[in-house]
This record gives sequence, C-alpha cells and structure tokens, in this order.
Amino acid sequence: MKRTDQIRDWVFQRVHGNNLVYNTCWEDPRCDRELMEFNDESEIVMITSAGCNALDYLIDQPASVNCIDVNPRQNALLQLKLAFFKYAGFEDLFEAFGTGRHHNFPKLYKEHLRPNLPVYAQDYWDTHLHYFNGRGIRKTFYHYGTSGTFAWMASQYVKANRKLYKRIQQLFAAENLQEQAQYYYELEERMLNNMVEWLVNRHLALCLVGVPRSQQELFVNKYERGALGFIQECLRKVFTERPIQDNYFWRLYMYGAYTKECCPSYLEEDKFELIKRKADNVHVHNNTIAGFLKENPGKYSHFILLDHQDWLAANDHDALEEEWRLILDNSQPGTRILLRSAASVVDFFPDFVLDAVEFEQKKTKSTHEQDRVGTYASVYMLIVK
Repeated sequence: MKRTDQIRDWVFQRVHGNNLVYNTCWEDPRCDRELMEFNDESEIVMITSAGCNALDYLIDQPASVNCIDVNPRQNALLQLKLAFFKYAGFEDLFEAFGTGRHHNFPKLYKEHLRPNLPVYAQDYWDTHLHYFNGRGIRKTFYHYGTSGTFAWMASQYVKANRKLYKRIQQLFAAENLQEQAQYYYELEERMLNNMVEWLVNRHLALCLVGVPRSQQELFVNKYERGALGFIQECLRKVFTERPIQDNYFWRLYMYGAYTKECCPSYLEEDKFELIKRKADNVHVHNNTIAGFLKENPGKYSHFILLDHQDWLAANDHDALEEEWRLILDNSQPGTRILLRSAASVVDFFPDFVLDAVEFEQKKTKSTHEQDRVGTYASVYMLIVK
C-alpha cells in the first residue's frame, strides 16, 4: 500500500473512530420496502446506520429486525429513538428528530429516556445532550456528527449568498419537474464552481460524509471533475428527474430539519402507535455482520448490507468471503439480500455466491430509478435459490 493511501486510511479512522458518523439514513426505505416485501414472518438482518430505516421497516410488522453496527454510537442513536417510542410521546419525538431540537431535552432524557437505555448508550448521550439544545452556531441535531458537520458547512456556504439561497428555496417549492430542472441548472452553474470542486475532492471532505479511500477510488477517477463529477451526476438525477415534494433527504441536508409534511415515515404521527407496539421487535448489536451470524445462527429472510462490502472488497477479501459464507449458511430459499455500491458495476461477488443466488433485475432497476437519495451508482438484490 502506498504511503499516501496509508495516511488517508489513518485520517478516515481518526475522523470516524470516536464519532457519530450518520445522524440520518441515506438509503431510501420506500425502495427497500418495495424490493424486500417484508411481512409478519420476516427475520431481518441489517446494518444500523442511523436507525431511521429500521423503524420504517416496522410499519410492515416484521417478526424481528436485527440491527448491527461496529460503531456503538450509531447503535446508541437507534437506542435513543426506540426509547422515545417506548417512554415518550409523538410530539417529543418529532420535536427532537423532526425539528432537530427539543425545548427541554435534558429533563426528558434524565427522567424518561436515560433509565431505559443500555449503559453504552447512556455513556454516549450523557455527554452529547447539547446536540438537541438548538443553541450556538449549530442549531439542530442534524448538524452534528461527522456527516452533519459537512451538511452544516454546506448550508453555511449557501446561506452566505442570499440570491443563491433564494433560488434553493424556489427549487424546493417547485411544483413540477420542469420548474425543478430550471432552478437546478441555474443553481448548478453557481454552486458547483472551482472552489467547491477543490473542496469536495479533498480526502477529508469525503471522510466527513463517511466515504473511505477504497470507495472514493470507485468513482473519483471515473469523472473529469473527480468527486464533484459524481456528485453532479447524482444531483442532476435527483433534482431534474424525480419530484422534490417528498424528498425529505435533501430537504434535511439543506435546512437541518424535516416538516410534518415531508419526513421519514417513522416521524409521521399516524405511524407512531404501530411502531411503538412493534419496537421490541428491534434488537441492537455492537458487532460485524459476520460476528453477529456466528453468535446468532438462524434462517433469516432478509439481509440489508448497505454499501459496506465496497470496503471489504478493497481491503479484506477474506472477510468478504467469510461474510458471504455466513450469510448463505444462515439463509433459506427465497432469502432476499440487498446491497448498494459506489461502483456502477460490482465484480466482487465470490463464485460460490453467484452459484447460490439469482439476481432480481426488473424491480431493482425500477426502484433505483425512483430513489430519492441518488448517491449510489448501483443497487443489487440477490435471492437465494
């Protein structure tokens, strides 16, 4: 490995080793739920991330949702959200995770939430209550954590230019795709300039949004403008081809808050009681996928792997093969496996995986074209034979 690559990997570990990375999920659960077809017998194994999508999946009332993450801070966030459902009410939940701030979070936390959290989650939130106080230069929970820091920097850059910010407001208020496209292309010319190109092509900037070096290499060299070229392609798909009205992902990125009209399903009032009833079906594990399956063997019906296999393929091929063997050993005929990638074509599937699965393509392609996030180059759904 080159010395520069070693340094970049070290920087990534330093940025993420002691931090909450994702304060919200950047995978569209509407696509997931359509692809995975959960039901009341579903036994799901998934990567936690920020926990939003695990809560959304509860709407389909699966038998169990096993959330696994090697970063205990991500699991601490999911544990906090679960505690809101079990020991608080909808208005408190929406105030904290809809608006990103809560008028009296320390009291609510001390009296109702903290006593019902595992010790590792208590240890984390005891020192991070200020994320929800709505004061200081970062006034929302969604501008904390490493990806939140990048979002805050981006919003500050935009708000410093009143004309630019006004155009963005017009974009999010657009009533049809024609208006969206018009506003977007005006913005693209102003926003994606040489200074922004220099910034987003820095390794540190990509680290903040959770992209390791090995994953950066899957797309940076493909575009003339590097990472900005990839971002430009993603943004064009999102803002010129897909309706903006319910795109809570990018609205949150710009404003640092959801609205009750545009938010994840788990923050909709009419879903609160259902998710509350099913919250005990979520089981949280500080582990790897492989470690979880060794300790909890079974015949699971669904695996949701996000994009972590990009890293395994580039850095630890033995671990990649071990994970796949464990997944297949703990599957049953018809088990669905969903993964995303920064690569336009994934070529890292071991031969024994190709022999054991079929690739669903029609619905996968259709949902990928409707994905409201738009930041993954490819999506795969494998069905065990």
